Amino acid sequence: MDLNLSEQDKKSLLRLARHTIAEACVEGNAPKLDTQQYPDRLQAHRATFVTLQKLGELRGCIGSLTPQKPLIEDIAYNAFASAFRDQRFFPVTENELADLSIEISVLTPMSTMNVDNEEDLLSQLTPGVDGLLIQGEYHKATFLPQVWEQLPDPNEFLLHLKHKAGLQSHAWPDDMECFSYQCLKFKEED
Repeated sequence: MDLNLSEQDKKSLLRLARHTIAEACVEGNAPKLDTQQYPDRLQAHRATFVTLQKLGELRGCIGSLTPQKPLIEDIAYNAFASAFRDQRFFPVTENELADLSIEISVLTPMSTMNVDNEEDLLSQLTPGVDGLLIQGEYHKATFLPQVWEQLPDPNEFLLHLKHKAGLQSHAWPDDMECFSYQCLKFKEED
């Protein structure tokens, strides 16, 4: 998966995410993004997730599954949303900034998986590599590929994803659709 991001690009995107969060802690809203200062390769439409950790614990994670805006805009938007709009957490405060670490995931396009049941799905997944989106009319959830680090067993991975989607462990709705994707992830140096 070649997303044409140099090490300098990655550092620039991580700085953008941190700056967005830090400015919003002080100003109360996201800073205006000057897109002209970024090269064209960072203007390509990409889907991203921004994950925040505080002292090794999840502190926020928001993203987009489909490319809707330029990479830099998506990262700035998701950094702000991860810090201030993840409903699982209180908004990030300025006092927390030094303890936060930021990870960015840039997603590949979704691939439709033709599956008949759970066993079929599990046989097509590549643990540690594939992210998974499951959805039906009333249920939808995704796990990024890095979730395999906490849930390396494919059965447990799917079970937790189904629970996240609001499904019972044994449920497999008739309208279930499955999509796989990969991602390029990078994070701030410790």
